[in-house]
Amino acid sequence: MCKLVDYPLLVFAATFLLLWLSTWMGATVCRRLCKPAENMQGDFGIILGAVLTLAGLIIGFSFSMAINRYEQRKNVESAEANALSTEFVRADLLPAADAVRVRALLRDYFEQRLLFYTIRDDRLLQQCNARTVQLQAALWSAVVAPAAASMQPAAALVASGMNEVLDAQGYVQAAWWNRIPAAAWFLMVVIALCCQVLVGYGLRTVMANRVLLNVLPLMMSVSFFLIADIDSPRRGVIRVQPENLLSIAELMQAP
Repeated sequence: MCKLVDYPLLVFAATFLLLWLSTWMGATVCRRLCKPAENMQGDFGIILGAVLTLAGLIIGFSFSMAINRYEQRKNVESAEANALSTEFVRADLLPAADAVRVRALLRDYFEQRLLFYTIRDDRLLQQCNARTVQLQAALWSAVVAPAAASMQPAAALVASGMNEVLDAQGYVQAAWWNRIPAAAWFLMVVIALCCQVLVGYGLRTVMANRVLLNVLPLMMSVSFFLIADIDSPRRGVIRVQPENLLSIAELMQAP
């Protein structure tokens, strides 16, 4: 389930097939095994309406969860851009040689952070993360040595800013890992399947309602696709773009 939801189009295809088969099974197999009595149509309608309402609520809550996680990823990207630009300016507080070194490392680090938001290949992502860890160690060493040597408030301010830069990357990574749980996806799909079986079971004639057999599975599959797309940080159509990082690109190239 965790791997499947990383590919929204596969989520759409798989859920549509499962939901359509569930509807057809309810309309054929279940009706043959236990044909509903005429005096039970009212009670069945109440149950069907309640189950569909429950499915709608769960899908709505899941969509809200995906939107909140998307907004969180946007917010931490903005915070990381602010931390990087602030630290780049604060490098002037260091001795000239140390400032040149810190800024050169920040430029390399900035390029890796831009790659993090655009890479989709897992192998390239691992390489990017490994390079990021190396640069983080180099950046911290570059500001700790001058701060320890001078013991001046200005050097301590630069070290504090570098700490914010490194923390920002951790917050971004945590936001990218924060996804809708697999258990929530499983429950959503199970409830949707039950709904489709009941919908098919409630159809009076299957041949006359071929279109109706496709409408609700299609709509639910589109909903699942949208949730998976927003919740997928890398392979979705709706992704967080590093707009704030790009806005400071000119500053990061300054001497």
